[in-house]
Amino acid sequence: MIAYFLLVHRYPAQFKRLFQAIYAPGNHYVIHVDKSSGVALSEEIADFLAPYQGVDLLEPKDALWGGYSLVEAELRGMARLLEMGENWTHYINLSGQDFPLKSQDYIRQFFAANPGKQFIRALDQAKERPDTLNRVSHHFIEENGKMNATGVSRPFLSGDTPFIGTQWKAVTRSFCEFVCHDPRAERFKTFYRNSFIADEAFFQTVIMNSGDQGIVMNDDLRMIDWVPDGDIKLRPRNYDVRDLGQLQNSTDLFARKFDAEADPQILTLLETHLRTAAANVYQSPKADPLLHQPDCVAA
Repeated sequence: MIAYFLLVHRYPAQFKRLFQAIYAPGNHYVIHVDKSSGVALSEEIADFLAPYQGVDLLEPKDALWGGYSLVEAELRGMARLLEMGENWTHYINLSGQDFPLKSQDYIRQFFAANPGKQFIRALDQAKERPDTLNRVSHHFIEENGKMNATGVSRPFLSGDTPFIGTQWKAVTRSFCEFVCHDPRAERFKTFYRNSFIADEAFFQTVIMNSGDQGIVMNDDLRMIDWVPDGDIKLRPRNYDVRDLGQLQNSTDLFARKFDAEADPQILTLLETHLRTAAANVYQSPKADPLLHQPDCVAA
């Protein structure tokens, strides 16, 4: 079984379509609605989720882009999912603007065929992304709804290596237990609380510096088209109907992101694709193209 954590801050109608596409009895679901999105959004989502089993809503708190509050929200979600049941094996985080490309049966079988593997992008930050080291080499403060750079430099954790990737992941229950409850994870929480864009580095750094956490596949199982956003930034492009063929043929489990207000038809077409694909037989691990990953790292 799978445990899902969903971050939502707008587009309630689109969230409902996402949830219905990933819901399956036996799975567990925890949803966090950003407090800054207002009470009305939280109430609408709570009313929608009321008939479903295995679902819980976290207490709404602010989750600021670039801040450790995003990591805290996810840690609260992981901890709640661990309390909700003992039968799930993998944890997947999603945003309200993601959408699945495979059926839940396929996803369950995929993880059953890949026990102990962590699907998270993890790059040695100093070697692969030295341009981002200022995120950890200097002290940041999250306050009054924004991130403030203090200009104060600091060394990284002694004996550890900083890693970086994306916010998205599909990791094992055992890793969730470790990062939520093991005292050895506390030093990372303390350090990254005052970093910048911690949600793209905290979990990677913990998993790669904490002994045997299994095989890290360096893949988040997401189809994302990164496009320029300013001089040095990238952002995920919104998929639309012109991308249908590529989305249907992707070997990834999910794609992001979508804007159903700008193009509602693409979700309708993907919903039809999922109903058709539900009858497909899962291939063996040797034949499954999802296992082609070129970068596997033993944590």
